[in-house]
Amino acid sequence: MSVYDAAFVDTELAKRTSIFGLRLWVVIGILVGSVIVITLFLLSLCLTSRRRRIRRPTTPLVSKEILEIVHVPAPPEIRTAEPPKAPPPPPPPPAAALYSSGESRSACETASSLGSAGPEVSHLGWGRWYTLRELEDATNRLCAENVIGEGGYGIVYRGLLPEGTKVAVKNLLNNKGQAEREFKVEVEAIGRVRHKNLVRLLGYCVEGAYRMLVYEYVENGNLEQWLHGDVGPVSPITWDIRMNIILGTAKGLTYLHEGLEPKVVHRDVKSSNILLDRQWNPKVSDFGLAKLLYAEHSYVTTRVMGTFGYVAPEYACTGMLTEKSDVYSFGILIMEIITGRSPVDYSRPQGEVNLIEWLKTMVGNRKSEEVVDPKLADKPSSKALKRALLVALRCVDPDAKKRPKIGHVIHMLETEDLFRDDRRIGGESSRSHRDYQLDHKDSRVDKRQIGGEITDQSQSEDDSSRYDHQPTRWR
Repeated sequence: MSVYDAAFVDTELAKRTSIFGLRLWVVIGILVGSVIVITLFLLSLCLTSRRRRIRRPTTPLVSKEILEIVHVPAPPEIRTAEPPKAPPPPPPPPAAALYSSGESRSACETASSLGSAGPEVSHLGWGRWYTLRELEDATNRLCAENVIGEGGYGIVYRGLLPEGTKVAVKNLLNNKGQAEREFKVEVEAIGRVRHKNLVRLLGYCVEGAYRMLVYEYVENGNLEQWLHGDVGPVSPITWDIRMNIILGTAKGLTYLHEGLEPKVVHRDVKSSNILLDRQWNPKVSDFGLAKLLYAEHSYVTTRVMGTFGYVAPEYACTGMLTEKSDVYSFGILIMEIITGRSPVDYSRPQGEVNLIEWLKTMVGNRKSEEVVDPKLADKPSSKALKRALLVALRCVDPDAKKRPKIGHVIHMLETEDLFRDDRRIGGESSRSHRDYQLDHKDSRVDKRQIGGEITDQSQSEDDSSRYDHQPTRWR
């Protein structure tokens, strides 16, 4: 470029333009700077968008990997941990549904939505998974000759397994999901329970619409058959046997209420649910209505479940369920065992239909000896009878708070000196017998309820409070 050309360019660049009177080189510099800035801005946008595109697929991959670690590999690890000698469980049907802990789900849930529960059943470890064919063979294809019990929710069959073990097979009726619910509740409530006064659940069967429970076989039937059935003029269950049945039942319920967490409320304690072995030892059965309650909690329901005549008044009226509901039913059971009468019997004369009201009337009229079952060959002693009546009346107190806990009932049944002379307990208090009666005039269980037959003997609240601090004795 010549000197003249350079001078020409300088002259042209120095000329002022119409853009705010700026010189040409200034305008060119502004344009070039703007282009550079815009280019850098666009470049940064591209880099940023590229980084986001790289990160987006990374997030779901991490989430999916976590899910695979938690839910997919876990079952194989459990299976490999099993002893090699144990036979592998049969593949569960898609309709299987079972829960091993916590509150049971709503009965409205269908088995199809709970298909993943099948493998959980096979790894519970306490029971055996029976096939439908095995149980059909054991019960001669569920024939009518093997029926040993029938209820609203199922039929119980006598069965004989190939190894020679006698079992009771309960086939739950599929009534609007009730079979599914009862199956889950029974397994959840007593699947892992082991107590000599509770019927043992050996296993279960889930195939298609079938829900079957396999129990140990109890040879001597249920208590209702021996109390109200045709056993002849003399009952084979003596007074001592009856007291053993009451005490054993109380121990089984104590284990449910105080030995488990969450505690189990049976909700259907009655004579037909007390099975007897050859030695007349009782075993509480039929946990289809049981409810799991956690410590210091009650349960409110809009559907009251149970058997007419045994249901506690507060549960029937308000739906409030606690272990005291079982205590009330147990009190009715004691009265039924003592008298040989049903809780409600419309075939009897007016005034004797309701067992509680009739018994209270008889005891109030000093006729305690006349309430004993006439089929008893050997009548109990006056002391033993009054002790049993006192326990029964305390258990059926309309005020649930005044009922004893079932563990305290055991102490009252086993305590020989339940009725104490006032002079023996007067060391801590100088109140007269009359003052004691006035102070306890509203109590539903005092000497007047035993018909006034105990002239110098009564049970003070101080005595009963001692039971609250005594540990439960087990046999």
